[in-house]
Amino acid sequence: MRLRLSGRARACAALACVGLMMASVPAPGSAQDPGYAITKRYQLGGEGDWDYLTFDTLAHRLFIARESHVLVVNPDDGAVIGDIPNTPHVHGVALAYELGRGFITAAGDTAVHIVDLKTLQPLGTVKVGLRDDAIVYDPATKYVVSMNGKAHSASVIDARTSKVVATIPLPGSPEFAVTDNHGTVYVNTEDTSLLVELDLETLKVARQWSVAPCEGPSGLAFDRAHHRLFSGCHNQMMAISDAQAGKVIATVPIGRGVDANRYDPGTGLAFSSNGDGTLTVVHEDSPSKFTVVGNLATQPGARTMALDPTTHTVYLVTAQFAPTVGHQVPKWPPAPGTFVLLVAEKR
Repeated sequence: MRLRLSGRARACAALACVGLMMASVPAPGSAQDPGYAITKRYQLGGEGDWDYLTFDTLAHRLFIARESHVLVVNPDDGAVIGDIPNTPHVHGVALAYELGRGFITAAGDTAVHIVDLKTLQPLGTVKVGLRDDAIVYDPATKYVVSMNGKAHSASVIDARTSKVVATIPLPGSPEFAVTDNHGTVYVNTEDTSLLVELDLETLKVARQWSVAPCEGPSGLAFDRAHHRLFSGCHNQMMAISDAQAGKVIATVPIGRGVDANRYDPGTGLAFSSNGDGTLTVVHEDSPSKFTVVGNLATQPGARTMALDPTTHTVYLVTAQFAPTVGHQVPKWPPAPGTFVLLVAEKR
């Protein structure tokens, strides 16, 4: 995932496309209450870029990919409780609870780094494809899947043996990925605007479909109960797909510079974290109807997030940037020492 400095702002005209179910959108200028508020800000400091946030539901801690290391943070008070070093150009973290292992993509050495979840100590590395980015763990197959952006491939690793069992070619550069926890993985391809379904039994691409009118899909979230996929797109829309039918069924507008999406099954809310400093909150009224609840003001650059499904709290990170003119999304690099964790709680 990368920060987008501009968007192709042609968002909501796509709702008129044939075959899309209507999504409910607040009228322009109407009051929108997202139902969330930023309640805490914890200064973490340090230097450099960041990427995925991963919430550890078992140990109640937050993994934050940070340039060349992974911060492990207590989300209740912002205290740094651990640090996993030597993960150059780190992107994502996948947690295999039953194996007690964490798997971390580090594009700087084209490897997945394996750590002990209890001690956070290194257990080894596995070479994968160029620019390994998103990573997911599927508990049914015990496979970890690394999405390799520059290689246009997915590396499938047996989490028990730490061996690559397959490399699956993909029809584009993969970004965010999710699993149904039963042997199927879905991934956005950013440059070709596709949603791709991977079968971990056959170790092949099972299906793919266009997410048009979405352009440049990045973030991805999954409502497993209703088989709905939420793709965050860089033309300022969220495209919702029916995973069973393999097609887009609705779109709703979001902020500029999305880089992550989450879905909360407890509230029926889907979230889009946007680099322009907004968190778009969307309610799944039914599996065919989606309403933009509102847009919470966060802070420019807060483009990635994690969700605690128990408390429904959303966590975001960002930093301060040099002033910009004519940009809604801030310019890189972030100012040293200004890195902050934002806590958005449901009211």
